[in-house]
Amino acid sequence: VMIVLLVPLLVPFVSAQTFRWGPCPTPMVQPNFELNKYLGKWYEIEKLPASFERGKCIEANYMLRPDKTIQVLNVQTYKGKVRAAEGTAVVQDMKEPAKLGVSFSYFTPYAPYWVLSTDYNSMALVYSCTDILRLFHVDFAWILSRTRTLPAETIYHAKEIFSRANIDVSKMFPTDQQGCDVPA
Repeated sequence: VMIVLLVPLLVPFVSAQTFRWGPCPTPMVQPNFELNKYLGKWYEIEKLPASFERGKCIEANYMLRPDKTIQVLNVQTYKGKVRAAEGTAVVQDMKEPAKLGVSFSYFTPYAPYWVLSTDYNSMALVYSCTDILRLFHVDFAWILSRTRTLPAETIYHAKEIFSRANIDVSKMFPTDQQGCDVPA
């Protein structure tokens, strides 16, 4: 009975996300992940819908802090204004350094941020999934690049990697990265 009452309350929360029935998939992550090589600026090329990312020119900057946490600075242009959100990422288990946790508030738990694949120099595939009572899950997926564009063939292969990991990327769409480096 409690579940029947909770589901209608949760639907607005996930309306701008991608949610699916059943628990999260458990994809393989980047073997021998090297955080220091991953740090720096990444541009968002494509993503699954995310209510917190509605703008254009979306980029993420990762920098190591003295306390060994990672500063995450996400920047986007939304309705003509540049908006930034600062968060913290942590490696939660040193045995699996590609499975990070990210939080953008002291009041929220760390959300999964799993680097499924990266060559560190041009592309990274990132996945996040949260189970809701194991009835359904909300997932996010991003194709990131060190440049504002990637060849169509590279994007196609990236989506194949997600699909082979049992992650449905059929609702993935491109991020507008046009006119981003022009001074306002």
